[in-house]
Amino acid sequence: MHRLLPLLPAVPLLGAALLVAGGRRLPRPVAETFGCLVAAVTAALAGLLLLHSTPPMAAWVGGWFPKGGESVGIVLVGDGASLGMVTLVSLLTLAALAYSWHYFDEPPRGHTGSFPALLLLFQGGMCGFALAGDLFNAFVFFELMSVVAYALTGYRIDEAKAVQGALGFALVNSLGAYFMLMGIALLYARTGELGMAKIGQGLDAAAAGHGPDALTLAGFVLFLTGLLVKAAAVPFQFWLPDAHAVAPTPVCMLLSGVMVELGVYGVWRVYGLVFSGPGGIPAADATRALVTLGVLTAAVGAVMCWYQRHIKRLLAFSTIAHTGLFLVGVGVLKAQADEGTALYVLAHAGVKAALFACAGMLLDRYGSVDEFSLHGRARELRGVGIMFGVGALALAGLPPFGTGLGKAVSEEAVGGPLTALYIAASALTGAAVLRVAARVFLGLGPRPGEPRDEEREEDETSGSGEEPETRQRLDRIPATMRSVPAVLLVAALAVGAVPGFAHAVGERVDESGARGVFSAVHWTATGILLDLLSTALAVAVAGLAVARPRLLAAPGWALPLRRLQSGHVGDYVAWLLVGVALLGALALPGVLG
Repeated sequence: MHRLLPLLPAVPLLGAALLVAGGRRLPRPVAETFGCLVAAVTAALAGLLLLHSTPPMAAWVGGWFPKGGESVGIVLVGDGASLGMVTLVSLLTLAALAYSWHYFDEPPRGHTGSFPALLLLFQGGMCGFALAGDLFNAFVFFELMSVVAYALTGYRIDEAKAVQGALGFALVNSLGAYFMLMGIALLYARTGELGMAKIGQGLDAAAAGHGPDALTLAGFVLFLTGLLVKAAAVPFQFWLPDAHAVAPTPVCMLLSGVMVELGVYGVWRVYGLVFSGPGGIPAADATRALVTLGVLTAAVGAVMCWYQRHIKRLLAFSTIAHTGLFLVGVGVLKAQADEGTALYVLAHAGVKAALFACAGMLLDRYGSVDEFSLHGRARELRGVGIMFGVGALALAGLPPFGTGLGKAVSEEAVGGPLTALYIAASALTGAAVLRVAARVFLGLGPRPGEPRDEEREEDETSGSGEEPETRQRLDRIPATMRSVPAVLLVAALAVGAVPGFAHAVGERVDESGARGVFSAVHWTATGILLDLLSTALAVAVAGLAVARPRLLAAPGWALPLRRLQSGHVGDYVAWLLVGVALLGALALPGVLG
């Protein structure tokens, strides 16, 4: 079975190449059907390999096997975690392709395969990154994934703001990639190895019982910076709302549904294989760094989510908040937290992609994603409104959704004040989405007025007056666009409701991480009560905001936080450097000791 691993990135890359070669001659339905077929084949192959991932398998591409314990070949590792991510990537790519069926204007010069080809390239890069067993090729796939994401974000090149959002995305993430490459160079200089497991062994041997040195710390900080930029962790997160505001809806589904989560997955994978030994970063220091950044990310994302009127920006900040919760789960370095985070990521991908799909329907139906201007206008879209409301409750942690189960398992693992963080962040983000559903789809509450001058953000668009992504505004929402978010929400529900599924996910994650004895993953009375508490809080806060909007208007202390999202790339680069210094300071005590 291990010989099939290289096909997982190769099949979508080959499919993209064929679409580019034949895109000028293929009818549009043929090109889009072919893209869906390629994504479905990759998903099926990944699922098949996932069923046979015990014990984990490895494939040396091109037959470049190690000799005498040394290697220069490309190794792909197929275990439960990596193959699970590949399966998620492929299924979500299939969902994005199905949603975009006959979706955009005809591309220029009749090249009908350009958009599905880019999505397949994106899929191939993400699959390769998830499977890579050495740092350099992880970087190569990371860059392929990033470059295609920039192109997809700025796909509507006739709009200046789309190009601006893509450039900001590209510059910040490219700097993160340069830091990652410098980290790889330092680790290679120390160990002479590129394989993740071999680097970990080399660091342990070089330390000789004395612990990590400054070079190891620098390699850790630089490499993780690139991953945390991709994960949109605070203070690296500024690019993400700007990119989501201008990216096509199917692209937003992938950016928030799986690309950001791949950054968190990379942190988990690299620390476990490279830096968790005696010569790496001590567990206490890694926990302090990751949990601190996770708490900041969850808090900032949740607060900023609440004070948005641009629906796509609101959903983007919700992604940032949940990324913070994922980082906390990974950062506590406990097997149970890893299992809960894996379930949380799986269900969150379906819920968030479904919510973006619903936002895309509003954009193409009304030419707006502004909560204020859409007040009561979408009453006719009852099915879409129901899905939007259900997605909001799922974000808040409503049982038996997988988001609720992942949140409950993670809360039990982290314990203490961090449990309150999970409740507050999920409740506030869920309340923000519920508020939108109540105002836009039901017309509840007074029509929101324009913000006061001191509350207005000069550089933030409201989301009104947007151009639809279809040839013209839709009089009727196509069945394909309606069915995709419905299927995604059902899948998120199945993660938490199907007997045995959560247990199987936990087993696969534990085999990949090996951080402790596997504990059965299941619903508990405490977990259900905490989930119901966060859901009730979300409903209460959303109801208060709809009935008495001024009671929850932006307080003075929140305005400077909002102004940090300035839209100026220079500001974002400065904050990236601050983040590098902060990450180094949080991990430094272990080196000094």
